[in-house]
Amino acid sequence: MVDWLATQRAFDSVAADYDGALGNNALIQKMRAQVMETIEKTFPRGARLLDLGCGTGIDAVYLAARGYAITALDASPAMVARTRDRLQRAGLDGCTIHLGIHELAQLGAVEFDGAYSNFGALNCLPDLRGISATLATKLKPGGILIASVIGRYCPWEVLFYTLRGDWKRARVRFAPGMVAVPLNGQTVWTRYYSPREFSHEFAGEFQRVGLRALALFAPPPYLAHAYEKFPRPFDWLARVDRVLGDKPLFREAGDHFLMALKKRV
Repeated sequence: MVDWLATQRAFDSVAADYDGALGNNALIQKMRAQVMETIEKTFPRGARLLDLGCGTGIDAVYLAARGYAITALDASPAMVARTRDRLQRAGLDGCTIHLGIHELAQLGAVEFDGAYSNFGALNCLPDLRGISATLATKLKPGGILIASVIGRYCPWEVLFYTLRGDWKRARVRFAPGMVAVPLNGQTVWTRYYSPREFSHEFAGEFQRVGLRALALFAPPPYLAHAYEKFPRPFDWLARVDRVLGDKPLFREAGDHFLMALKKRV
């Protein structure tokens, strides 16, 4: 039986240290840069954006500093507190709310120009079709969702865990439903998606308008220790990702994929 509160407790437990090697290492920063670049290309400065699963607020602060009006929410109260503190210390305006993405219907009647969700927050939800329907009521006509999603097909992960003889971990992403993933001695319930599966969950209210792989040729963030030893070849692989990541076939795989979904008018 899935314990949804377990995911909240797991992220509460790591909130104090999540900006360090666990949640913001060099490889994550490279992925984050591509997500932020996509958001800035998609929305004009001053746009009102909804941060779905804000974590410790790194994205919210980055975008607020560039003139975006951010409303950040998260199911983890500890993460929301970190976001609020980060905004205050930066002297930036921003609305922070302790609210799970699955509770989006409780948000007020304000309409947003768009929304974004980074690093797999949407993977932790059991009902994306319900999220899609609710999110559509919160966005203006033509509003766009930018989502960084943990993908189903990650060649690096299959190779890494196969070579270690951990067959169960090597195939965990191929599970059809929610699976228990350990975090800090606790459990995060996660569902992995292919781009087609993910966009299908939103198809009633949104249409896909953009897709690219993140960390396909470059290694996933949990191999940051290898990157520290061999930065030059891995930087070269990151450049290959930028060139080929949005091309057919390549964009279907990777540690994450980055998808843009536009609200149907």
